[in-house]
Amino acid sequence: MTQREIEQNRYEDEHKLALMTLRQRLDKVKLGGGEKKLAQQHEQGKMTARERVAYLIDDKSPFLEIGAFAGYEQYGAEGGCPAGGVITGLGYVRGRLCMIVANDATVKAGAWFPITGKKNLRAQEIAMENRLPIIYLVDSAGIFLPMQDEIFADKEHFGRIFRNNAKMSGMGIPQISAVMGSCVAGGAYLPIMSDEALIVEGTGSIFLAGPYLVKAAIGEEVDKETLGGASTHSEISGVTDYKVKDDPTCLDTIKDLIDKLGHEPKTGFDRAKPMPPAENPENILRILPDDSSKPYSTLDLLKCLVDESKLTLYKADYGKTITCAYARIDGWSVGIVVNNREVVKNGKGEMQFGGVIYSDSADKATRFILNCNQKKIPLLFMHDVTGFMVGSRSEHGGIIKDGAKMVNAVANSTVPKFTVVMGNSYGAGNYAMCGKAYDPRLIVAWPGAKIAVMGGSQAAKTLTQIQVASMKSRGEAPDAEKEKALFEEIKARYDQQTSAYYAASRLWVDAIINPLETRQWISMGIEAANNAEVEKFNVGVIQV
Repeated sequence: MTQREIEQNRYEDEHKLALMTLRQRLDKVKLGGGEKKLAQQHEQGKMTARERVAYLIDDKSPFLEIGAFAGYEQYGAEGGCPAGGVITGLGYVRGRLCMIVANDATVKAGAWFPITGKKNLRAQEIAMENRLPIIYLVDSAGIFLPMQDEIFADKEHFGRIFRNNAKMSGMGIPQISAVMGSCVAGGAYLPIMSDEALIVEGTGSIFLAGPYLVKAAIGEEVDKETLGGASTHSEISGVTDYKVKDDPTCLDTIKDLIDKLGHEPKTGFDRAKPMPPAENPENILRILPDDSSKPYSTLDLLKCLVDESKLTLYKADYGKTITCAYARIDGWSVGIVVNNREVVKNGKGEMQFGGVIYSDSADKATRFILNCNQKKIPLLFMHDVTGFMVGSRSEHGGIIKDGAKMVNAVANSTVPKFTVVMGNSYGAGNYAMCGKAYDPRLIVAWPGAKIAVMGGSQAAKTLTQIQVASMKSRGEAPDAEKEKALFEEIKARYDQQTSAYYAASRLWVDAIINPLETRQWISMGIEAANNAEVEKFNVGVIQV
């Protein structure tokens, strides 16, 4: 066995261990509030949130879960908030791609934490961008009161949900809500601001204030069912449109409603007959190093992802630290922008570091992005970038100007953009490669991804130097051992903050996925985007 084969086997083993960790953590997240709480749902005659989603979507169809790790390792003092207390994702209902939002009542009775609000807004954003029907399965006690100051009053807080309800209604995007448990206080507006609302007998209830608050506020004694149960809102108030006997009947009714929706014209992204890659997709795990500092061929990696492993390279011999290529993924035409991690020579014979964006590579990527917008081809950005090149030669050569051109093109691009963080995503490289701030329709990370201003070692060295200098100025110069301990402490903290799980917990990425699932995510993402018209492209002012 060659040294290269030994290395590839080690890469594969390390990635499989990381994927096993991913599965184990997802399994724990999917338990929500725990086995006892799940059992209580069944005792109340209710399905769990995940059971509802599984029942609602078409048999044997995929469900792309958005934000499974939202809130991961946050809110420890409050008992945690698995998946942000709400299940969101893209799934097929009667063959129609929909956004589904299901409160998980096993997590603090479905109460809204700050991350819950952020996750709901992300789900609505995806529905609005792609003009997808959105289905709300409501079972929530409302805002988590101990943290109300972090969820109630700001622009991106709880109230923005209802603003989006109104905006989507004006846009003609179908919204269907099913009240399958509690729906209280301000949250009561969500189902009623939807196009149609269902309520389940015996378990569903809607009111601005519950019996205890009513008693405290006006002295009236009233039971929950009389105040806001299914009969009240279906027969007296007229708040809901459909009264159903149980969860399965409710979900079946939603399916029937979705089945009758009309169809809008498609945008027209090109799709040929889907073909698998000629290269074995599992070779991705053998190509991608287990050490993010090591070089590898991103071209070889792309051949494991695209249909028939066919790529049409754009400016192949220019700006080599970024590869731009036309290809197909599951039949869909795509323009791919990916960082090349190999050390290369530019046209002048000068060595360039892999994963770094130089002026020539930024210029090439900018031109390619403009071309894809001109030809209505969706863009796929794949990150393994350490940032833009620094130093006097780069500054004199106008790296800031060339980087700004690329960022401008990414920001103003109107064709759908999709982002996969494969490895490093550092500094302004994250921006230029369409990080979260640049509105990708979907953004996912592979388990080994790292997102930060810079790498852990670089950051720790910089911060250690600053702290040591500060200590010296006070006459407290540390010895070499203390300085090393300080470095390790800072590096450990920084490494934890750069991990894919830290990013997913805060919804900087929509999901952490197995690299072998990348084709499905991109394909369903483009299918969703094909429902929304592409706006006219105008790049504005670019300095040449």
